[in-house]
Amino acid sequence: MARKSPSPGPAAAPASAASPANSNSLHHHAPGAGCPAFEEHAGHGGELHQDVPRRGDHGAGADHLTDNFGHRIADNQNSLRAGARGPTLLEDFVLREKIFHFDHERIPERIVHARGSGAHGVFECTKAIPELTRASIFQKKGASCPVFVRFSTVAGGAGSVDTPRDVRGFAVKFYTDTGNWDLVGNNIPVFFIQDAMKFPDLVHSVKMEADRGYPQAASAHDTFWDFIGLMPEAMHMVMWAMSDRAIPRSLRMIEGFGVHSFRLVNAKGEGRFVKFHWKPVLGIESTTWDEAVKIAGADPDFHRRDLYEAIAKGDFPAWDLGIQVFDEAWAAQQPYDVLDATKLIPEEEIPVQIVGRMTLNRNPSNFFAETEQAAFLPSNLIPGIDFTNDPLLQGRLFSYLDTQKSRLGTTNFHQIPINAPKCPFHNFQRDGMMQTLVPTGRANYEPNSLAQAGEDGGPRACPETGFTTFTANDERNDPGQKLRIRAELFADHYSQARLFYRSQTESEQAHLASALVFELSKVALAHVRERVVARLRNVDEDLARRVADGLAIDLPAKAPAAREPVDMAPSDALSIQKQAMNSFAGRKVGLLFAEGSDKAAIERLKGEVEQAGGTVFLVAPKVGGIPVKGGTLQADGQLAGSPSVLFDAVASVLMPEQARQLAREGAAVQWFMDAYGHCKTIAHCAGTQPLLDKAGVEPDEGVVALDALVKTGPRRHWAREPKVRMLA
Repeated sequence: MARKSPSPGPAAAPASAASPANSNSLHHHAPGAGCPAFEEHAGHGGELHQDVPRRGDHGAGADHLTDNFGHRIADNQNSLRAGARGPTLLEDFVLREKIFHFDHERIPERIVHARGSGAHGVFECTKAIPELTRASIFQKKGASCPVFVRFSTVAGGAGSVDTPRDVRGFAVKFYTDTGNWDLVGNNIPVFFIQDAMKFPDLVHSVKMEADRGYPQAASAHDTFWDFIGLMPEAMHMVMWAMSDRAIPRSLRMIEGFGVHSFRLVNAKGEGRFVKFHWKPVLGIESTTWDEAVKIAGADPDFHRRDLYEAIAKGDFPAWDLGIQVFDEAWAAQQPYDVLDATKLIPEEEIPVQIVGRMTLNRNPSNFFAETEQAAFLPSNLIPGIDFTNDPLLQGRLFSYLDTQKSRLGTTNFHQIPINAPKCPFHNFQRDGMMQTLVPTGRANYEPNSLAQAGEDGGPRACPETGFTTFTANDERNDPGQKLRIRAELFADHYSQARLFYRSQTESEQAHLASALVFELSKVALAHVRERVVARLRNVDEDLARRVADGLAIDLPAKAPAAREPVDMAPSDALSIQKQAMNSFAGRKVGLLFAEGSDKAAIERLKGEVEQAGGTVFLVAPKVGGIPVKGGTLQADGQLAGSPSVLFDAVASVLMPEQARQLAREGAAVQWFMDAYGHCKTIAHCAGTQPLLDKAGVEPDEGVVALDALVKTGPRRHWAREPKVRMLA
């Protein structure tokens, strides 16, 4: 029987030959990209063979299966045996290569940030800043370059879930015309530690406990909080990690930060400090803790799926790149040290100016080749951007390069297409494991005079356009001293933790306190719990009392502070709720219906939400063609497999009889109970009321009629929260 395999759509274009890493035959290698005709037949054991037509064109053979060295394969179903029931023969090089490659398909996962999601896109400069930097990408409005972004969780392994309480990595690779620039940051602007010397200890403490191998992707255990309780410098980061920032609604709705103070250097060699910010165009949005836990069960890939599907349907997520720029004179006047990675600069003090926009518009073609093999290096800078003396940053400059060699197996990891620059690169570095280029000539050293003999002498340095380091090193520093100490202002561990907590709304403060109670309740060591609460008294007395009460312990004595904290003016930029955007853009509404529901009402509501920029996901007790008033309707998801935690708002169009029947279904009752408990907007028709009554849904500003859904929006109704849960 002859049969043609289904078309997978247009074949992907070959990787750009602009990168020398792609200037070889590998960019012709596209397994599975073809659309060959094939003939099917059964073998002696009933196994299915799909072969190219016997009378087909065997010339160029683009459709012919081969091994990695181009040898055509005659049988991809059976190993070579000594007789039909005999042993497999060692000479079967086809089997040997196939199993060999399979055995080595996995590479070591990242020690941290192991679980990631990636996407391609473009960055465009929206405000030229040549007075601040000579970086080529910022010289002219409209200048652009490709980017690749990897989002990640920190603590869990590659197989963990998407929604734990955790920091999110936000790493951007800019492929500029002067080389790659990697801005490797997080969705939180500060970090746990001040000096890279403590990074292995931090990671060891937050990872699975060494003796038992759990918990996975969680900080709620003894060793993490034991470390935190002994590291007061971590208290500011703890405020962020226990806040709703650590349980985001979507990767499309997180901020990004470079964390460190970097430096911008202009063409005159003048330098100023800079902090980098990514501001999501869709706004910041979080889940509640209860939602995060339930989403992990309903869809462990919730964030990965959300990002992939948004890009696939053309809802391209975007972020504005902002900068906070300041000089040493301003920095010297602050009550904190700008080189301390546990500190931020309030936006009220130095406003963020927007200089560009990044849009993610293409999903990876292959997760392993791109997202998993992407190697980010904080040391990848371009002329016009430079490092500072931040001791945590300085340690990262060493660590990341070693990490990539360990994971990717070779110093030539820069030749992997996802890592290769899209501008030319030339140097004298040769050989090494897995060298994919073929350098020619004898010039693998410099200086040389081979050009005088007519040979290629290789590239040379360029003082005019090459990277030059900012020369000043005397900013409140004696470069003649070699010391193992920290600057005095690094001793203020609590002022900014207090700033963060007091900048939150009442409900956000309650969430933070409840998160601390939850995490510390998982700590079995009583003295560790007490020590953390003693630290919290330096942040805020009310917070410490709430946590102590939630743990049913006496309020311990306040821990001594190395430097007394100062009160800083609250910053609205630190609160998610104060920045909330009540918009349907990028949001999803779950709409519940059943047999007999009004199709016209469903389609009208769906159209209104879509016109407002949102999407509607139809949920019903069954999928397939469901008879409704006005015809039939197919659900996008079955009720039990589409809980309301997956949606930003919910709606329902039900007849009273169907609502009464669904009131006997646990999944339907839980659907509304969760939406109500998570403070979401609930839009419903009158017929739904029996089900709402069973779920305990009481009228409030967020429980509205169908025609009020768009006006009410997908915002959270936090005033409802005290009625539905106990918070610390």
